[in-house]
Amino acid sequence: MIHFPYGNSNFYAIRTDGKLYLDRTHHIPLLEEAGEQLLFLRPRRFGKSLLLSMLSHYYDINRSTEFSTLFGDLAIGKAPTSEHNRYLILHWDFSVVSSQGDVTAISRHLFSHLNIAITGFIQRYQQYLQYPVKIDEDNAIASFESLLEVVQNSGQQIYLLIDEYDNFANEVLMQARPDEARYKALLHGEGILKTLFKTIKSGASHQGLGRVFITGVSPVVMSDITSGYNVATNIYLDNEFNALCGITTPELEALVLNLITECQQPIERQSTLETLRVFYNGYRFCNDTTQERVYNPTLCFYFLRHFQKHCEAPAKILDSNLAMDAGKIRYIASLAGGESIIRQALNAETPLLLEALEDKFGIEALQEVQSGEKFMVSLLYYFGVLTISERGVLGELAFTIPNLVIRSLYVEELRKRALPDVRDTDAVRHFARHFYQTADLQPLVEFMENKYFAVFNNRDYRWSNELTVKTAFLTLLFNDTYYIMDSEAALQRRYSDLTLIVRPNMRQYALLDMVLEFKYLPLTDLGLSGEQVRAQQREESAALPAVQAAMQEARQQLRHYRTVLEEKYREPQRLRCLAVVALGFERLVWEML
Repeated sequence: MIHFPYGNSNFYAIRTDGKLYLDRTHHIPLLEEAGEQLLFLRPRRFGKSLLLSMLSHYYDINRSTEFSTLFGDLAIGKAPTSEHNRYLILHWDFSVVSSQGDVTAISRHLFSHLNIAITGFIQRYQQYLQYPVKIDEDNAIASFESLLEVVQNSGQQIYLLIDEYDNFANEVLMQARPDEARYKALLHGEGILKTLFKTIKSGASHQGLGRVFITGVSPVVMSDITSGYNVATNIYLDNEFNALCGITTPELEALVLNLITECQQPIERQSTLETLRVFYNGYRFCNDTTQERVYNPTLCFYFLRHFQKHCEAPAKILDSNLAMDAGKIRYIASLAGGESIIRQALNAETPLLLEALEDKFGIEALQEVQSGEKFMVSLLYYFGVLTISERGVLGELAFTIPNLVIRSLYVEELRKRALPDVRDTDAVRHFARHFYQTADLQPLVEFMENKYFAVFNNRDYRWSNELTVKTAFLTLLFNDTYYIMDSEAALQRRYSDLTLIVRPNMRQYALLDMVLEFKYLPLTDLGLSGEQVRAQQREESAALPAVQAAMQEARQQLRHYRTVLEEKYREPQRLRCLAVVALGFERLVWEML
């Protein structure tokens, strides 16, 4: 029986307790060759802490007698490098440093963490230290300097591991009311973080610091302390480290096969893998678009543990551990032009394009209008809510939402912005539930005409099109508990606007499969004003020649989609096809084939 290490980043416990460990030790020689001071970035919950724990146990001089137990059956155990069990390990985890209070309070929180780590280091390696280390309670950087000097004079070297180096600084920057002055006080001039990294740089150049490995989410903080620490090698976009964290497709396929065998029930392997793929796969962490996409390990273990226990997928597909990533999307949406980027990201047919990913930016970039889109798209990539999907026609990098779980976070942010009143949200939920069972769009259509479209002001008419309407329906209908829900789903080289396919483990319930096709008619093309359209009966609007032509085009497309979906899912009695024509933002006409 597989024991999944969900939420467990302790390499020693995983290995000695017989839990699942997906071997990444074959990367160790590559990491040593890459440089002595490395910066590795990945989104939250992608296994960075476990990676550091593994490196800690591999290089720890105190773990030499346990090397065979911990690494003997792993790739590196068969061909270890000369540096294994050679270092004294100093581990800092900035995710536990509080960002509350003013700069003085944050500095105190940081110093406390550093001093506790240094004290623990002294206790673990006392036999290797020939001189006492001076702990300065008021200045942990002085404690660190003392430690470096003692280690060097004792003929030893430190391997410094820093986890989530940017965590508390990002929290200061991206809170509900960003305090840029407080952020700059931490990082600029003689700010505490900049001073700390200056000391790290100095220790690596002529004192007892042998190697440094830093993890984080984004390079924003590193960009702001570059003058204090400009010696790190950035490896987070290197092809050979694309799958250093994450789960590969072959690994996941083997795990699913094992669980299905354990269940001893007739379970469709391919549909289970497809569910995992559309909800959890899609991440690429290099510019080479031929490299395979990887899965989020935390989400996969959440799913697989439930599957192992119940022999079916969890009803709630989004693990609450990832829900806080919604805050990152909210942060971008709050910036000038940010909501437009969020809406564009939802359109898979036309991905966001950049000539190159931004990797050198700091707080000043937030104030520079000319770098707005590049800054925001790049930051969404680092947060793990956009990924590199392919190359554009001019060789640009194309960025798309990696999977349906992340798509749900975008949808939820747009829903909150459009419907801040919880009573409206409740109403939409009831209308949507009615639609899932009956395919009756009328209650939702009336709500959109009277309430939802009211949030658009006149300038939206400049940018209004079919995508605007499609995004509105996606926002209100999205439900990943019941549906595998996608926009621009490929159906034999044609693309439907919106598909709602009941999830395999929900097909026992009275839910309908649905495909929707949208058409948008500007009021100028109709020769009508908004007041004139609103004054018409719905039947009058439907009878307009332009509306009839658009509806006929939608019908033809839907007939093709119906054939493809009936052949694929073989439940024609469950499938409903709907055509929706929008007359500006004033009237929606719809029919079911």
